[in-house]
Amino acid sequence: MEIVVYGAGALGSLVGGLLAREHHVTLVARDPHARRVAGQGLRVVGELDAHTRPRATTDPTPADLSADLALVTVKAYDAAAAGRALAAGDPDVVCSLSNGLTEETLAAELGDSVLAGAATYGAELVGPGEVRCTGVGRIHVGELDGGASERSGRVAAALRESGLDCEADPEMPRRRWEKLAVNAGINATTALARVPNGAVVDGPGGAPARRAARETARVARAEGVDLTEDAATAAVETVASETARNRSSMLRDVEAGRRTELEAIHGAVVARGDEHGVATPTNRTLAALLRAWESEHVDE
Repeated sequence: MEIVVYGAGALGSLVGGLLAREHHVTLVARDPHARRVAGQGLRVVGELDAHTRPRATTDPTPADLSADLALVTVKAYDAAAAGRALAAGDPDVVCSLSNGLTEETLAAELGDSVLAGAATYGAELVGPGEVRCTGVGRIHVGELDGGASERSGRVAAALRESGLDCEADPEMPRRRWEKLAVNAGINATTALARVPNGAVVDGPGGAPARRAARETARVARAEGVDLTEDAATAAVETVASETARNRSSMLRDVEAGRRTELEAIHGAVVARGDEHGVATPTNRTLAALLRAWESEHVDE
């Protein structure tokens, strides 16, 4: 299968590097990472081990993006730009593994080629050309409105061929909100407290993490999605345990002085909660604190 991974940072490089064991893969990434991968290949270390040679570029042509499958792993705030770029190549199927509810943003540019996705693998870039797997998780793919489909089964099978734990999920509407609950529970708590993911399982960081996840579940139900508060908190605990040593993407952004995905995660929970009259005080507070940090540390 011809596969393009658009936005190959940590997660995209991990998934793309493993996919390259069985498929023709092109990584769209930044330099010097892309340059090193193009010249010397990609090394996967940590809980998984591989050395593969996917193609890599910083400036893809439409031909580069004309693939059987495009996996989108950009920051949530770059989803619209990714959708516009991918539209030039018109890939057969596009699946988002980004944080937040990015599928609608991609669909605005790419139409019904978009599948929903969720990934709980832990990944961290060690340096150019090398990514560490910090936790073996799973990937779910499926239709935005739920139900089984041939194409979601085909995508899941392609990922499994490369050793990734992936299933075609007929309940992606609930899975997407479960993913958002995990993001809401782990990201801001770890970023603000400067702690790894495992700290939200035990210790004082667990309380705000679980409250943020429960609020997300209440908003999901207001949107017609059957996600219980117990299921949301259980998902947070499972992912945090499986990636206990990992530093969340938001924590790494804060450490690097970069813009975070707060608006696509905590901001989205608050905004949709306001639409439905659902109180989200924990997510509102976490979002406000992150905005305060960004206002002092991130140059627009």
